[in-house]
Amino acid sequence: MGLGRWDGQTPDATDHASAEAAVAAALDIGITTFDHADIYGHGSAEAVFGDLLSRNGGLRARIQIQTKCGIRLPGPDGPGIYDLRPETIRARVHESLDRLRTAYVDSLLLHRPDPLTDPAEIGATLTSLYDEGLVLAVGVSNMSAAQITALQAHTSVPITANQLEMSLLRRDWLEGGVLVNTAASSEVGFPYGTVEFCREQSIELQAWGALANGRFTGAPQSGNDEQVADLVAQLAEAHGTTPETVVLWWLQRHPAAIRPVIGTTNPSRIRACADAATESPRLSHEQWYSLWLAARGAPLP
Repeated sequence: MGLGRWDGQTPDATDHASAEAAVAAALDIGITTFDHADIYGHGSAEAVFGDLLSRNGGLRARIQIQTKCGIRLPGPDGPGIYDLRPETIRARVHESLDRLRTAYVDSLLLHRPDPLTDPAEIGATLTSLYDEGLVLAVGVSNMSAAQITALQAHTSVPITANQLEMSLLRRDWLEGGVLVNTAASSEVGFPYGTVEFCREQSIELQAWGALANGRFTGAPQSGNDEQVADLVAQLAEAHGTTPETVVLWWLQRHPAAIRPVIGTTNPSRIRACADAATESPRLSHEQWYSLWLAARGAPLP
């Protein structure tokens, strides 16, 4: 998401160099999956990445590319909307393939649910794209168990991933389960049962915003952030790792096998995630809970 330009300007040599450095850092620590979307940088994120691929022969065969479609940003053509009409999905996939300079993407995610498009039409489109070899797998983003069920009923292609905002900061996916039968349950907007459904159906949970914009690893924005950051730093020192790894380990320690999406393009911050990419989480049961309680700022019900 951080590659390219969001200001509408054409990426320059500096932008291309930044992309090269970010990808090199990721590869150095064993990360080989790169998450895109057609709207990132108004398409320039994919374009910069595609240029990098064209200059590095053999790289495409070593990596997996995931991209998303389904959001139209506000602009001269109208307001920002969600659009999963068949013709739109197909057009956006071809545009992404052109920008990425690849014949296929390893995975296509539907970025947001579009309430005006029939799941049967979406499912038929995904099946067609899969059969044509343009996408090797399909998934969704920001969808509930019910929405995934409705879509899966209309395609024979397995829905393999659901990308949701999940972090030590955004804990609705976790809080919703423990607040059942409490007055606070109505305050949680996360659709109950979605995490459990994805686990049962072997749908990979991908966590976007996994590093919480650095709020617990150097960029606190509130008083409670600093307290959590202090605990994160203590645990990092105790385990001989980095604060970024501890924050990611907190997600990875959950039995749902959550796969964090590293949003940063800063090479040093990417490399700080090395232990999360290569090692099993070393947080104890009690340490995991201590982080959760610190982030909550209140005891469990």
